[in-house]
Amino acid sequence: MTENTKKTPIVVDDVEYMYEDLAENQRMLFDHCVDLDRKIRSAAFNLDQLQIGKQACINLLQEALEHKPEVEVIQ
Repeated sequence: MTENTKKTPIVVDDVEYMYEDLAENQRMLFDHCVDLDRKIRSAAFNLDQLQIGKQACINLLQEALEHKPEVEVIQ
C-alpha cells in the first residue's frame, strides 16, 4: 500500500487495528461480526414490531369481547 492510501481503523476489545493490515481470515471474521450485529439489530426491531402488533390484536379482541352483539329473540 502506498503512503497516501487511507486505512480503516477498527477496535476489538479496546485495541485498535487497521482493517487492511488484518489477515484474510481475520477480515472475514470481523466482517461476520459486523454482519451479525446488523442482523441482531434487525431481528430486535422485527421482534418489537411483532410484539406491538400482537398487543394491538389483543386490545382489539378485548374490545370486541366487551361489546357482545345483541341476540335477536324470535317469538
